[in-house]
Amino acid sequence: MDKTTAKTDKLERVRELLDGGEPTLAELAAAVGLSASHLQRKFAARYGLSPAEYLAQRKLGTLKSGLRSGHDVSAALYDAGYGSPSRVYEQGASRLGMTPARYRAGGAGVEIRWTLVETALGRALVAATERGICAVELGDDAVALERRLRDEFPQANLQRVDSGRDEFLAPRLQAVAARLSGERGEVPVDLIGTAFQKRVWDALMKIPAGQTRSYAEVAAQLGAPKAVRAVASACARNHVAVVVPCHRVIRGDGSMGGYRWGLPLKRQLLERERGLRAAS
Repeated sequence: MDKTTAKTDKLERVRELLDGGEPTLAELAAAVGLSASHLQRKFAARYGLSPAEYLAQRKLGTLKSGLRSGHDVSAALYDAGYGSPSRVYEQGASRLGMTPARYRAGGAGVEIRWTLVETALGRALVAATERGICAVELGDDAVALERRLRDEFPQANLQRVDSGRDEFLAPRLQAVAARLSGERGEVPVDLIGTAFQKRVWDALMKIPAGQTRSYAEVAAQLGAPKAVRAVASACARNHVAVVVPCHRVIRGDGSMGGYRWGLPLKRQLLERERGLRAAS
């Protein structure tokens, strides 16, 4: 067995230990014969997360599965390995976008205002929680657009509104419409995803208009150079078109890669941004 294979086997062993319990970093390092700092760095490079972040995501995933299955909230919390309900409610609200009880009910009690609007890029569904824009979906099929939103929060209070009359959504809608037309400006967002997805989405929003990054470059920027596939997956899971500019991420060879809303639109967006940048 060469050194690379041996190191990979050790990292897999660390992952197995994390899947089976809640060992500390020091305990993991001792179990596989690596220093804590070296283990932390190599694990993050391979899996895109630190051991602590991996454990947190595993626990959150178990919690979400339990809640979606209809388990009692307290039972789901403890089954997922959370020893303190008060802490998971505090942390879970930020990670789930709502409290565990509301997530269990498919978003029951969460108010999401949404509307369909014609934009410079065609028809769009724009939805917002009290925190900010949670979805910008593009497409010609109004029924399909609404179904995507309802699939994510089947029991939320989804209120379709008149965009011109709703005092809450109207200014947010204007900000989104301006961004879709190519203008710059702040758009408040409520990005609901895993910790790694949020890191990717935050990185995407820092790519200047008119520029691109490869999936590998984004992964390297996050300190996880081997997490290229995870970055691509996070881009594919982005539900906030253009505002979270996953269209600015391409393959290392310069080809377009994938795009949730179609490659022709991706090319159109990039060409438009390059033109605006050259003219400025």
